[in-house]
Formats: sequence, C-alpha cells, structure tokens
Amino acid sequence: MSLAGQSSNGGSRILVLAAGFVGAAGVALSAAAAHRGGAFTGTAASFLLMHAPVFLAIGLIGGKRCLRIASLVLLVGLLLFSGDLLARDFLGSRLFPMSAPIGGTLLIAGWLAIAVSALWRPRPQIGP
Repeated sequence: MSLAGQSSNGGSRILVLAAGFVGAAGVALSAAAAHRGGAFTGTAASFLLMHAPVFLAIGLIGGKRCLRIASLVLLVGLLLFSGDLLARDFLGSRLFPMSAPIGGTLLIAGWLAIAVSALWRPRPQIGP
C-alpha cells in the first residue's frame, strides 16, 4: 500500500516525513552530545529518538483525524522543547522565553490527545 493512498490531505505523508527527520536529528544529536558534550543536547536527542517511532506509526496507519491532530501537537511541542534545549547548548541562549515549558506542555497535551483519540467515536455517515 502506498502512502499516497492513505490520506487525501497528505497528513500521513507529513508524519512519515517528520519521523524520518526527527529520527535522523536524534541520531546526529546523540553523536554530537557524545563527542562535544552538552547535557541539553543529549536530552534533546533522547526526546527526538523516543518520539520518532510515534510519528512513523501514526503516519503509516493513517489514523483518524483526531489522532493525526494529536500527533501534530506532539510534533510542535517536540520542536519547541528540543529547539530550546539545543539553542541553550549551541547558541548560549533560549529559543524564546518560555519555549521549553510551552513545548513540554504541548508534549503532555499531545500524549493526552493520543489517549483520548482511542475513545473518540467517529460520527455515523449519513447517505451513500
């Protein structure tokens, strides 16, 4: 089955693409943390690597709209949280004030939304 046939809006393809980039960044940043140090870089790498399979799984199964939206919230949270940690190590300053807490809150909200999506019942289709 091709990825193109799974979602008319491309949501599944975007999540598979995100999984590839997030996973690759996690591996590269793990190597950077091992060679140059940086506790923030190591933490960001761990978060990226632990979330990449989520995007891949949701992207491949197609998922309900609620599940795809939840995964996008998770992705934004991950980018903000990891981005702030990386900015601290590589730039010596924050991404922007409150970016890590906002990202962390979005990560929690994304995971809770994924849990809620299991309980979400689609509306019955009316008509042919």
